[in-house]
Amino acid sequence: MKIGDLSRATGVDVRLLRYYEAQGLLTSRRSEGGHRHYDSEAPTAVARIRTLLAAGLTTKVIRELMPCFVGDGTELQACVLDHIRTQLTEMDTRIADLTQARTALAGILDSSTQALTPA
Repeated sequence: MKIGDLSRATGVDVRLLRYYEAQGLLTSRRSEGGHRHYDSEAPTAVARIRTLLAAGLTTKVIRELMPCFVGDGTELQACVLDHIRTQLTEMDTRIADLTQARTALAGILDSSTQALTPA
């Protein structure tokens, strides 16, 4: 299938498909005219990429996970689950850090607002 067909089938812009390919997430073969052609599994690969991006994973991590899928869904082989757990732990740490930063910023805003409000 051509890149335009893949774009229509997945709802993903052609530019993003090219980006996924440049990042090593998606593969194509080139015709004699230089046009990209994708195999019948490409829509499944794009759906997986979109799911993993929505889960907050980087393209580097996704590239490592792409060969590890089981079946047609988003289930992964047991050998990479520790990697996913590590990603989840790192995300929890970032969330905790952002929550702490948000609390501090809200405190600054509250105290500044009170200081500027005439008594």
